[in-house]
Amino acid sequence: MAQISFEDFQKIDIRIGTVIQVDDFPEARQPAYQLHIDFGSLGINKTSAQITKLYEKKDLLNRQVLAVVNFPKKQIAHFMSECLVLGAVDNDNVVLLKPESWVSNGAQVS
Repeated sequence: MAQISFEDFQKIDIRIGTVIQVDDFPEARQPAYQLHIDFGSLGINKTSAQITKLYEKKDLLNRQVLAVVNFPKKQIAHFMSECLVLGAVDNDNVVLLKPESWVSNGAQVS
């Protein structure tokens, strides 16, 4: 495994946000949802997430998640992804990471 410096880690901006909208994404190559996430003063960002195996849309609404918010935007089909939701990959399943208790939207993870 390649090592990075602490300075490299500090470049990654991980924030807490709340999922406020979940839509199907039939144009994605792999089954996915389109998520709209409220990051408080940072605004609302959209992302695509391949999490349909473990999560139904209703289970994601109002759920807090961790996401990297300083990656460049990425075009996925006709959709522009603006952040990257973090999850643990267990076999082919992605388990979303979340704070242990409610945290203000936009709070920085360090």
